[in-house]
Amino acid sequence: MRMVYDEHSQDYVCYGDAPVFGVEEVEALPDYKLKLLFSNGERRIYDARGLFQYDLFAPLQNDVLFRQAYSDGCAVAWNDEIDIAPEALYRDSVPA
Repeated sequence: MRMVYDEHSQDYVCYGDAPVFGVEEVEALPDYKLKLLFSNGERRIYDARGLFQYDLFAPLQNDVLFRQAYSDGCAVAWNDEIDIAPEALYRDSVPA
């Protein structure tokens, strides 16, 4: 994996050797789970409760905010500050 600074986003972007499947659709489910459709056609379920231990993701314990999940064409996001990379979503999800 290599990290490159992106001038447009003014942030570092990671590039891996494995293909990355973007999230095309996301649906917030009960119990803080996400139903995901990846660009490779796979449907998977991601349990987001493990994220709550991290300060960045703690606000997602608010059910109203959690249900606002959307796909930005690649990752799952809730606002300009909270998003999850598609690699992590794919790796830590199970087939639906």
